[in-house]
Amino acid sequence: MQQSHHSPKVPIYSKIWNQLKNFPQGLATGAQDPPTVSGPAAAALISAAFSCFLLMVNQHLTVIFKAWNDLVWDMGSWIPGSKNPDPLYGEIGSYSGKETIMLVSWLVSWLLLHQFWKNRQIQAGTMFFWILTFLVAATVMNWHPIFPYLPLMPH
Repeated sequence: MQQSHHSPKVPIYSKIWNQLKNFPQGLATGAQDPPTVSGPAAAALISAAFSCFLLMVNQHLTVIFKAWNDLVWDMGSWIPGSKNPDPLYGEIGSYSGKETIMLVSWLVSWLLLHQFWKNRQIQAGTMFFWILTFLVAATVMNWHPIFPYLPLMPH
């Protein structure tokens, strides 16, 4: 009769913990097959900053145009709590649509930039410039003294 030598089953949290314990040292060894171009990383980072900028552009459009606000809100109605009549819990409102547009713009811009840049070397300065430009523009667009028509508090 043959005995089976099964190793005891290790719980998933133990596997995760064992991986985390080696975290800093794992970075020092590097990847087995490191990337040779920076285009895919640039696409991921710049598209994230671009979607933040587009969120603020969309915020301005929804404040200025009621019909656009209603359309945007309908786009986000798939998110639970978008339209909730219960005053105790409130509702997310058109922000759900703004976040939906931000998510879609991030994914589409990431996909497009990745396709354009997947075999290209993008300089770190170029990445930094566009990330900073989009994030600073998004931040400035949220500043009430420059755009006084933006409400300080939601109504």
